[in-house]
Amino acid sequence: MPKTTKTQVIKPRIKVTKNGPYLVSGIDTVTEKFIMPDEEGASAEYKDGQTYAKLTEPIALCRCGKTKNMPFCDGAHVHTGFDGTTTAPHTPIMDGAHLYKGQDYTLADNELYCAFARFCDALGRVWNLIENGQNAEKTAVKLAHKCCAGRLMIIDNQTNEVIEPNLPYEVSVLQDPAIGVSGPLYAQGGFEIEDENGKTYEGRNRQTLCRCGISDNKPFCNGAHASIRFNDGKIKPRRRKP
Repeated sequence: MPKTTKTQVIKPRIKVTKNGPYLVSGIDTVTEKFIMPDEEGASAEYKDGQTYAKLTEPIALCRCGKTKNMPFCDGAHVHTGFDGTTTAPHTPIMDGAHLYKGQDYTLADNELYCAFARFCDALGRVWNLIENGQNAEKTAVKLAHKCCAGRLMIIDNQTNEVIEPNLPYEVSVLQDPAIGVSGPLYAQGGFEIEDENGKTYEGRNRQTLCRCGISDNKPFCNGAHASIRFNDGKIKPRRRKP
């Protein structure tokens, strides 16, 4: 009988290369997600956009913000002198979090990892909701779980364990039409992320990776794309209000 060979399963992971792209292994496609606002302008939900078929294995995604083939790397980092040195600490994200205690849940907030997605500002703001009773707490949990950066985390007060939504492994290119900018890469499902020195960051269910090139918390997004009006050419820019 002919021998059968087992298909090697590659665990989804992201390698941060030295002053170069992200190398993503273990997935077949990269998707696009839009941060959609409600009638009042607050972030309400994610809407799926196009799907990008992978060009290489592993998938090489731009992190300098200069490629002409978004979201893929085209080697622009070599010619622009991009400094992608990772500066994010390898300590657990919970170590730097401020705690807001409610009746059933506690909200943990580490501002260092803000991606400026603004779901936290909806429906009265998540920090207020967590302290306003059970019904409001349930809303706070939903808003916190929409935080793509993982800045906001929910702790069950009875078990003292962090509660996370069940998310599939997926890397998405975020677009923010409400303010007319392109956002970071959203890595969900628990990707293992390794820096350029081979050191692995704490595995997290929700993470955002800088792709505008100027975050001071590399490889993670710190919201800098909003301040520089980063646009990858896939979204209609909006004029700033005076």
